[in-house]
Amino acid sequence: MSLSEKTCLPCKGDVPALTPEQIEPLLAQLDQWQCEAHQKIVKSFRFDNFKQAMDLATKVAAVAQKENHHPDLIVRWGELRVEIWTHVSHGLTENDFILASKIDKCATAAR
Repeated sequence: MSLSEKTCLPCKGDVPALTPEQIEPLLAQLDQWQCEAHQKIVKSFRFDNFKQAMDLATKVAAVAQKENHHPDLIVRWGELRVEIWTHVSHGLTENDFILASKIDKCATAAR
């Protein structure tokens, strides 16, 4: 089952952060996401104007709400930067990669 077909599981703080060895194969399944210090994954989506970036941010918000897993979104002219990590685990969990995959799918559909 692909990451985008999975559903984020409720996180109550009992899920430990992934190790670097666990992160690498999950990261390899994503399109151009970067891992920062094994603590969060980030990606910037580029656009021709502010409205397109904002439109994707709105779509990402809907996906995040449905999955009950919420990224940090930074919207600026021509760019949406998405940062994802699991706050209660103080690092990355599978939920982060599931959400990133769903965001990629949403971005592809929006273009």
